[in-house]
Amino acid sequence: MKRTVALLSAAALVTLPAAMTAPASAAQAEATVSVLHAVPGLTVDVYANGEELIPDFAPGTLTDPLTLPAGTYDLQVFADGDNPDNADPAIEAQGVEVPAGANATVVAHLDADGNPVLTPFVNDVSATEAGQARLVVRHTAAAPAVDVRADGEVLFPGLANPDEATGDVPAGSYSADVTLAGESEAVLGPADVELAEGTSTIVYAWGSAADGNLDLAVQTIDGLHSAPSGVPGGETGAAAAGGGAPLWAFGLGAASLLALAVAGGRLAPARTRR
Repeated sequence: MKRTVALLSAAALVTLPAAMTAPASAAQAEATVSVLHAVPGLTVDVYANGEELIPDFAPGTLTDPLTLPAGTYDLQVFADGDNPDNADPAIEAQGVEVPAGANATVVAHLDADGNPVLTPFVNDVSATEAGQARLVVRHTAAAPAVDVRADGEVLFPGLANPDEATGDVPAGSYSADVTLAGESEAVLGPADVELAEGTSTIVYAWGSAADGNLDLAVQTIDGLHSAPSGVPGGETGAAAAGGGAPLWAFGLGAASLLALAVAGGRLAPARTRR
């Protein structure tokens, strides 16, 4: 129960700086939010306006992308099995403001020391070049810094929790694994990862190294094709350096709770690879 309250309390505290500027797309008055549950051994029930919308939200589960209208909502989150009739909520948020213009994934996970936290990641949905795919790796596990390899070559060295690395690579199938930074023995994988042209494949390392339950979850965003003007040539096994998209100004704690609440029956297990 202590870990449950710690995680849920973190939701109320994680807020991005209001001074950061939102892009022009914010005028669309919508946000796209997915939520990945990556805290081993923790299950919660989510209520909105007194109605249970997500029972038994379990680790390893990723919500479908949610297109949310801007507005305000009242939310309650209970320890698994509790409800408004028999318990007080572990956390509640009245008049939650939902911002517009974001495409983000909120991850409930463990920090490097094993404490439950919420981390927002903005998803880069800019167009890829013809013949290219985008690979994003996010370190959300209670584990030291790691190197991420594809076909035996280090693509992203020294990745630490809760950082991410991204780059565009030739579309195709890759054998990916994860090692401790500077070492050669894989601690995760190898796993075959298919990177389709015009997609962003986001790989999450999650779980706990100390508890022996490290795992991989995969999120895919498609529709990033650009008009072909010739397929890029040359040989490469390394990702082209990619700058992270700026984090947009919105209260991620509130947005993540809303994403949980409105997901309802539209939950899908995260694809995992061991």
